[in-house]
Amino acid sequence: MVVSASGTFGPLVSAGPALVWVIVLAFVFIECAVILGLFLPGDSMLITAGIVLAGHQSGAGHVWALSVGAMVAAICGNQVGYVIGHRTGNRILARKGGKYLNYANLHRVNILLERHGFWAVLIARWIPWVRTLCPLVAGAAKMNHTKYTVASSIGAVFWAPVLLLIGFYCGSFLDRVSWLMPVVLGGMVALLVIGTFVGIWHYRQEMARPPEEVEVEEVLD
Repeated sequence: MVVSASGTFGPLVSAGPALVWVIVLAFVFIECAVILGLFLPGDSMLITAGIVLAGHQSGAGHVWALSVGAMVAAICGNQVGYVIGHRTGNRILARKGGKYLNYANLHRVNILLERHGFWAVLIARWIPWVRTLCPLVAGAAKMNHTKYTVASSIGAVFWAPVLLLIGFYCGSFLDRVSWLMPVVLGGMVALLVIGTFVGIWHYRQEMARPPEEVEVEEVLD
């Protein structure tokens, strides 16, 4: 007997758009604004959300509207991250022996911004851990706010909407094969849930480490 995606994931598909909107906007904002975002599976979440919407009757309309919403959430998150960094002065609290929030990673981002400025912010959108640290370091390094805003906004246009649409159109293809959609969707949802819980656990472990002040060099225009 063939089981359809809607039969296997009935509650998920019926709750679909509302649930997907809440998860996507929350994840995108958090990943772009605060340190917790370092540990969340943002890219896979966007692709999974697109696949879920592909299995819903009104998915086409929702995925385009959500693309705009996710873009706005990313831009707002970046601004919050920049403000947090700016208010810390030129010293950021890292964690000794931390996996992501450590001296080496903050220094790497600082060097990228010093050398490449606008383009570093633009490309950072596609590198998970850099995506979260970049706004914080840019703010602490007193990078030109206008230049930062333009670069981060352009990056937002070519990140969240692109991944959502990739997921949606891949999901539309998968939906043509009755057994394939439930398998792929089930696997991705399971990985997303596990990844989120593991990420939160790693975040708690990271923040429990001793703090370490990292001085950020000012980014000159």
